[in-house]
This record gives sequence, structure tokens and C-alpha cells, in this order.
Amino acid sequence: MSKGAKPADKGALLQGTLDLMVLRILASGPKHGFAISRRLSELSGEWLQVDEGSLYPCLYRLEQRGCLRSEVLPSENKRRARYYTITRIGEEELQTKSENWRQLTGVVSAVLKKG
Repeated sequence: MSKGAKPADKGALLQGTLDLMVLRILASGPKHGFAISRRLSELSGEWLQVDEGSLYPCLYRLEQRGCLRSEVLPSENKRRARYYTITRIGEEELQTKSENWRQLTGVVSAVLKKG
């Protein structure tokens, strides 16, 4: 950890992993829920499968915190879908959560190497 950096809230950091991945996916542009889920699966080599019961509460939570905004628009198949867009607050959150994640993975790697 760098000098002056505060340790992350470890419980919230682990619970916020889905938030981090969703914010990162939306940083590349607006997407609807199914597209977010599909992209997460693609990026993880099909290892991560996020169901609606996890994804939509995450999207709602991020929107309530001002990290996302949403609007209903026609989708690729001409149906109406809610599209999510990352906000400035969300971009800041992504930056903070990304740094916290890098610190945590560095610490875990160090412990695994020395253990």
C-alpha cells in the first residue's frame, strides 16, 4: 500500500466485486441488463454467469448511488429495454474500486507467495 493510502473496507470490497465489474463494462458504453450479463460472461471466458437476481439489484443499487443512469429505449430486437449509462460519479467510483481491487489482489498474492 502506498504511503498515505487508507486501507480499504475489506468486507465492502469483496461484496462490491460485481459493482466493479458492471461499472467497468458500462465504461465502454451504454448497455441493457442482458447485454451486461452476456459481456460479463464473455470477458470471463464463460466462467461467470450472473443471474437476474444478482444483476438487477446491483444495477438498482448503483443507480440509487448516482453511479448509473438509465432510460428505456428500443433494443436490437425492437423491444423496449432499460439501458444503463455510467455517470461521472460512477467513473470516479470505478477508479476508486479498481485501485482498491489492485491493492487487495497484491496483498493476497504476497500472502500466497510467502505462506
